Amino acid sequence: MIIRTAQTIASTEAEGPGKRFALWVQGCSLRCPGCCNPEMFAERGGRDVEVADLIQEIVKTPGIEGISVLGGEPFEQAEAVVAVAKGVKAAGLSVMVYSGFTLAELTFKKVNAVDALLRETDLLVDGRFDQSQPEKRRRWIGSANQVMHFLSERYRPDDARFSSENTIEIRMNAGVITVNGWPAQSNALNFRRSR
Repeated sequence: MIIRTAQTIASTEAEGPGKRFALWVQGCSLRCPGCCNPEMFAERGGRDVEVADLIQEIVKTPGIEGISVLGGEPFEQAEAVVAVAKGVKAAGLSVMVYSGFTLAELTFKKVNAVDALLRETDLLVDGRFDQSQPEKRRRWIGSANQVMHFLSERYRPDDARFSSENTIEIRMNAGVITVNGWPAQSNALNFRRSR
């Protein structure tokens, strides 16, 4: 089975609780205005990866608590993403998924792969990004309309990690700069001005 990926970061603390393997999938039909990943909208692009190889890479990553699947839109590749989720959960890791679809929209679809991915998901952040409502209080959430759903007993809403400020991480590898996470709006403006 193949998954179309846009980017991976083996260990990040800016995309969910604890150290996580972050996986951005390629392709999103929602195309929210102001999305921080517009280069991931097109289905073409990114690279095709064997799911079994990706699972091996993830479970061999030392010190991670789980994976975060972002995009693009993970539920538009639900069959491949659920295979990854099952593989990493079998190794004891948690699964967090970010989706522009709401939980109600996903459950209404009644698609086997979508339902299966929801069953494997511990944390779901749902809802289209709304650039007019930047989130100022909750960590790992882009806009105030989005909701974090605790779909398993693995995490609790009163965990202090969920109420600290958003962060960004900046990496340089082989001359390529990668920025991930979600800065406070004022910090993002300062970062843009300093480039």
